[in-house]
Amino acid sequence: MDSVGSHTLANVLAATQRDGAVAACGMAQGLDLPTSVAPFILRGVTLAGVDSVMCPIPLRQQAWQRLGELLDSDLLSQLTQVIPLSEASQVAQDLLDGKVRGRLIVDCL
Repeated sequence: MDSVGSHTLANVLAATQRDGAVAACGMAQGLDLPTSVAPFILRGVTLAGVDSVMCPIPLRQQAWQRLGELLDSDLLSQLTQVIPLSEASQVAQDLLDGKVRGRLIVDCL
């Protein structure tokens, strides 16, 4: 699953194993995709676009239900860190410096 696009998505595609699939759901880094057809042809990689904006509510509910059933909540909590909004600037710098692993949730309340 890639939510960044551009060079990051190209690198993900290049690193995907034979017959693997990548779901792209964002374009935070850019709309371009600087890659070749090599991952698709040589290793059978599939790139699937995820349209979360126009997805009907019943399908969203079904997807969230499945995620709740399939995800290991203990593992997910190990990969996730909640930070207060007041720490976002410092943590953003840590993120840019490559010091952050996993996912961050910014508590805006």
